[in-house]
Amino acid sequence: MAETLKKGSRVTGAAREKLAADLKKKYDSGASIRALAEETGRSYGFVHRMLSESGVTLRGRGGATRGKKATSA
Repeated sequence: MAETLKKGSRVTGAAREKLAADLKKKYDSGASIRALAEETGRSYGFVHRMLSESGVTLRGRGGATRGKKATSA
């Protein structure tokens, strides 16, 4: 799909639905938004919006969390 999209071109109709479905499938199988953006040649924001529109539950950012350390008894 990435080959058929020109950078910055408007994606509408059936092409948008197909792209959203492809992105959703890849994101659900573990791909990151940044990886999908690079693969499709679109921006992070565009991919994020497409995933949100298609009803995907976005993963958290991960990394270290701040707060009280759990003490092991």
